[in-house]
Amino acid sequence: MTDKRIYQIGLTMINGVGDILARHLLESLGDEEAIFTEKKSQLEKITGIGPTLSTEILRADVLQKAEKELTFIEKNKIDCHFYTDSTYPHRLKQCEDAPILFYSKGNIKPDVQRVISVVGTRNATTYGKDLTESLIRDLALHFPDLLVLSGLAYGIDICAHRSALQNQLPTIGVLAHGLDRIYPAIHRNTAVEMLQQGGLITDFPSGTNPDKQNFIKRNRIVAGLSDASLVVESSSKGGSLITADIAFSYGRDVYCFPGRVADEQSKGCNKLIRENKAGLITCAADLIAALRWESNESPSTNVQHSLAFEEENAHPIVTLLKEKGEQHVNQMAIALNIPIRNLTTQLFELEMEGKIKTMPGGMFRLVR
Repeated sequence: MTDKRIYQIGLTMINGVGDILARHLLESLGDEEAIFTEKKSQLEKITGIGPTLSTEILRADVLQKAEKELTFIEKNKIDCHFYTDSTYPHRLKQCEDAPILFYSKGNIKPDVQRVISVVGTRNATTYGKDLTESLIRDLALHFPDLLVLSGLAYGIDICAHRSALQNQLPTIGVLAHGLDRIYPAIHRNTAVEMLQQGGLITDFPSGTNPDKQNFIKRNRIVAGLSDASLVVESSSKGGSLITADIAFSYGRDVYCFPGRVADEQSKGCNKLIRENKAGLITCAADLIAALRWESNESPSTNVQHSLAFEEENAHPIVTLLKEKGEQHVNQMAIALNIPIRNLTTQLFELEMEGKIKTMPGGMFRLVR
């Protein structure tokens, strides 16, 4: 029996088939193996495929390359995560252009309660580095399980990773190349340290060079895995602005530290704030308030809340959130067997009544 991962990896190696079309093929044919065993005449009938792409799908070297990649990831203890896996990160799955498959190495747990990405210029100033370090240090005091994402690049990225490690926070680096290398090589020691306290992920196979277009593509993962993206410093152009724009398009929160109008490394942040694409923050407390995150409450407060819930004739959604804690809208729809369109109406009504709160990434929780 052929390892299904060969078909999953193969789906990412078909010339002309991207993540969105790959998911369409899955929906049309049922599973990844069927895509490679279907007759050419049937493949051609699928919307968006046609004779050219059907030929590419059935090329013998596609699965040969996939077998080679599977050998590489097994040898190097690398995991692959396919879109239909139950363990595929729920935040990323909400994104239309989420990778159909990505690779990871280390101890990654992307579905934790709180996730932020911290990005910025590669030419970070002392001001930017100090902001990054103080932000992560102060967040760690409130949320010791906070996950910090970035891109392992020079400047703000590597500062964010190192600050997370120093404060015992898990941190994940999203790479623009395969896991057969680390770029820039000077960050290798930090990357190795991250494997014990987070890890590395990429949707590029081994042998992929860190080409310019790959950095742009990987930014969708940085944005998609996060509740909020924070831009610390950015010039008027750069990858961090692309990440912010992607996060904004996903409906995720974006925040920036402002800077002096004449400073080149603050022009991008000031622009995002001016265009209402990002909220202005100056410290960790601002971010916590903006995201409506709260620190641990005292036991006496929790007892009072429990008594209040006991006295209330709870709505089924309220009961579910009381039992399960924060829930994604899709999880609630399944648990309560309610169509999404009906569920969203009820969620809106409960929020207007002050009983629940909307959290970043389609999550909901009870008002405490």
